[in-house]
Amino acid sequence: MSKIETRKLPLPHDARDKLLPGDAACPGCPIPIALKVVSAVFGEKAILVIPACCTSVILGTYPGQAIKTSVIHVPFASAAAVASGVSQALRTRGIKDVHVIAWAGDGGTADIGVASVSGAAERNEDIIYIMYDNEAYMNTGIQRSSSTPRGAWTTTTPTGKIENKKDMARILIAHGVPYVATASVGYPHDLYGKLQRARSMSGFRFIHIHAPCPPGWRFDPQYTVRVAKLAVETGLWVLYEYYDGKLTVSGPSRPYMDPAKRKPIEEYLKIQGRFRVITDELINEIKKYVNENWYWITKMSR
Repeated sequence: MSKIETRKLPLPHDARDKLLPGDAACPGCPIPIALKVVSAVFGEKAILVIPACCTSVILGTYPGQAIKTSVIHVPFASAAAVASGVSQALRTRGIKDVHVIAWAGDGGTADIGVASVSGAAERNEDIIYIMYDNEAYMNTGIQRSSSTPRGAWTTTTPTGKIENKKDMARILIAHGVPYVATASVGYPHDLYGKLQRARSMSGFRFIHIHAPCPPGWRFDPQYTVRVAKLAVETGLWVLYEYYDGKLTVSGPSRPYMDPAKRKPIEEYLKIQGRFRVITDELINEIKKYVNENWYWITKMSR
């Protein structure tokens, strides 16, 4: 991969306070948390391309939408394709200071939208693709997605999912795109820095945000950030960046490169009702998954 040149960019003049009060999010929803960070980085110098998902409902439609940013609502599978076309149109018109951001959930990214995501990545389209990962089809009834973790209850896995979740960040790294990062709503400053870096680059950039969902994961809405942080503290969710052919573990996750410093996986599982049906066998499989993921990350970061 050729070296990627980045530059420190100033914030847009009116970058903050673009997400308005009175949206339709559930109590404790992680989506407004992440969108506030996005708006702090891009302001109105962005076009959001949003497929069918919770965010479509939360933000609403023009002229009553809950964000001061241009939004294009598109069919489920087409976010990356539409964002690619919008980006090409802007460049054709000579507009270079507006960023096109595809914003989609795990269903619209890892499942229904994966073909258009892969195509845009392969073509290295000049877009930022953000996947907020609430690990199921929350907007339509909490059905299983390929991003649902092993052992989790959903309405279509009543005895717990038996497969590990699909690792979209690793899949995009394999595409050879300029930038891939993982993030969490529990660490907004880390997310802010990664959005800033993505903003300073060109080509296909992918950010995968871990986004705990209170109604879907069955926990008290006041614990959204706590659950997000526990995922990192147990080593289950690892924060990192990949660019210039190198993987770097991000600050909040660095202490947990040492397995002895990680909190027990059980602390993360027991706070969520979706794991109430999990077996000891599946817990051991999750621990094995965590160790194998860290082995890959450690190997890649050398």
